Amino acid sequence: MYSSYQIKFIADEDIFTIIPYLRRLDDSISVEVLKERLPEMLKHNYKCAGVYEEDKLIGICGVWVLFKYYIGKHLEADNVMIHPDYRGKEIGPLLLDWVNDYGKSIGCVATELNSYIGNNRGNKFWENYGCQKLGFHYRKTYTNE
Repeated sequence: MYSSYQIKFIADEDIFTIIPYLRRLDDSISVEVLKERLPEMLKHNYKCAGVYEEDKLIGICGVWVLFKYYIGKHLEADNVMIHPDYRGKEIGPLLLDWVNDYGKSIGCVATELNSYIGNNRGNKFWENYGCQKLGFHYRKTYTNE
């Protein structure tokens, strides 16, 4: 089954191909805003791994290399999504194994990620994959008042 899937980093010039996946994750962010943000993210060392079946993109996982005092050099997996038609086919673990192997190859000691509280299916996946739930992710947005 796995031999038909290829995983590779999406070329910078093809980064907009992930927009339909990002919109599935959060449709409150417009395509226009995503087209503004993605090139800026690339400037800050963002990469996105893609899972392909032949030439069809069927899954994504954003990757950032970070350094934090409590863990050192690590990857942050970001916006992980497998197309609904391909879920349940062990593609998620295959993608994450690839991402973790990449992290190890560049000297990272761990992979971290954030997951929305209401993402029950995703949270179950992460726990089944062997990730530990350590805390909460908070944010405060700024408004122009």
